[in-house]
This record gives sequence, C-alpha cells and structure tokens, in this order.
Amino acid sequence: MKHLTRDVLKLRLLGSRSRHGILPMLFIYAVLIAIGFVYLYPLLYMFVNSLKSPQDLLNPMVQWIPTQLYLGNYTKALRVLAYPQTLLSTILVSVTPSFLQVCVAALVGYGLARYRFWGKRLLFLLIFATFIIPPQNTVIPQMLTYRKFGLLGSLWSLVLPAMLGQGFKSAIFMLIFYQTFLSLPRALEEAARLDGASDLGIFLRIALPGAIPAFIVSMIFSVVWYWNETYLTVVFLEGGIQTLPMQLAKFTQAYENLYPPGMVNIFDRLNEAVKMSGTFLIILPLLVMYFVLQKWFVESIERSGLAGGE
Repeated sequence: MKHLTRDVLKLRLLGSRSRHGILPMLFIYAVLIAIGFVYLYPLLYMFVNSLKSPQDLLNPMVQWIPTQLYLGNYTKALRVLAYPQTLLSTILVSVTPSFLQVCVAALVGYGLARYRFWGKRLLFLLIFATFIIPPQNTVIPQMLTYRKFGLLGSLWSLVLPAMLGQGFKSAIFMLIFYQTFLSLPRALEEAARLDGASDLGIFLRIALPGAIPAFIVSMIFSVVWYWNETYLTVVFLEGGIQTLPMQLAKFTQAYENLYPPGMVNIFDRLNEAVKMSGTFLIILPLLVMYFVLQKWFVESIERSGLAGGE
C-alpha cells in the first residue's frame, strides 16, 4: 500500500509520457510568466508613467500606482502629434502599399510554385538579394529615380514599388505564398483545368481561397513594417505626408513650439510622462489590431508554415 501511494505521488508530481506532472507544469508556467514579464514590462512601465501627474513624477514614493488618474499627458500628446489627421495619414501610408504588396506577392508566389520556366533559380536568387541587401545601400539610386519621375513627396513613391514587387521586405511575403501554394493539392487545379477554367480563374477561385492564412499573416506583418518604418518614409515622402513615427521623432521640438519653456509653468513643461503618452498613442493602433486579429493571426501562422509546419 505504501509503495502504491509512493508511485501515485510520483506520477502526480513528475507525470508520465501521456500526462504532465505538477512540477513540470509549474516549471513551464514559471518560464512563460518570466518571458511574458520581459515582453510586457516596457509596455506596463510606459502606460503607468503616462498616467502620472507632474506631482507623482516628482514624488519618489510613487512608483507603479499613481495617486490619481491623470489624463493631461494624453491631452498634450494628442495635440502635439496632431493625432487624428496624422493617424489617418499613417493608416493610408501603411495599409495601401501593404495591400498592393501582398497581392503582387501572391501572384509571384503562385507563379513560382506552379510553373516551370527558364531562369527560375536566378529569379529566386534575385528575390533573396532584395531581402539580404540592406535598403540603405539602394536608397540613393531609388531616390534619384523617384525624383526623376516626380514621385518624391507623394504616396506614389511607396505605392508603385509595392505594385512592382519592391515594397518593404516583399521577398518574405513571396516566399510565404510560395510555400503556401506548394502545400495546396494539385488535384483541385487539375480538375478545374479539365472543366475549362483558365489559369487566372484557377488562381482566383481555387488557389486564393486556400491561401487566406498567408494573406492574413503577410498583411499584418506588412502593415506593422510600413507603420514603423521611418528612414525610408522620411526619404521618399520628404515631409509631404506626416506619419506618427515621423511626428514622434520630432516630438520634443513640436512640444516646445506649442508650449514654449519660458511661457508656461513648470507643470506644463515637457516631461517623461508626456513622452510616454505620445509613444503609447503611436503603438496603440497596432496593439488594437493584434488583439482583434489575434485568433486569425495565430491560426494563420500555424497553417502558413511559419511555425515549422509542413
């Protein structure tokens, strides 16, 4: 009886091949909590400090829990960033090229996965080169070309490259669609071809519905990369269109223009809480997008093969 009790206790603590024990589960949860804390700590720190009043910032006893819910920092940040107008501009700059880029990547990926032609390996090499070569090495020839055609300072400087398969990190999305279309069964396409469907009809009616996970993953990643890109957007847009990251880069100067240091009291001067508020407002739309699309995003990651699946 004592031996049986010891085996049951050992089974519950350590588990078996088909069942996790208490100790392994505690270890797994501890590791996950530690990793989650590492990722969430900057966001929590940013959010808590953005709610601190000037008095709380000066009080060393106030660390994680502000003494009051102070939204004045967000009011100032909204005004400095010109948030409504800049948000619409950022969505336009991020979503429009992303959608066109994903559509073109789907076409290229399908062509590479389904057709055999001369120079296919060379084309693969060129696609990889566009991803490996840093954009800083090609930005000057691009800028000179865009200036020659009068594209600098307008949205066309981002839209046209996306339409031609040269958007931000387009090579990754082409490879995602290539892998996705390779995994789709050919039997459906062959049956449709026997029924008289054209290549374009097969692509639109059969291939694309099966590649929806790849579309979701590619669209989310593309929007995030276009949203956070500042170097290329500053060079190509030339200040013609202002995005939220571009506004954040000159946040200090814009704030001092609205609130001159010698004209306002000490509580209205630029402080850490106002900067945190502006930063949080910029990443807030991306957080909302992720939480809304989280279910489809995780499922698409698994089905598109990015997690190591077949």
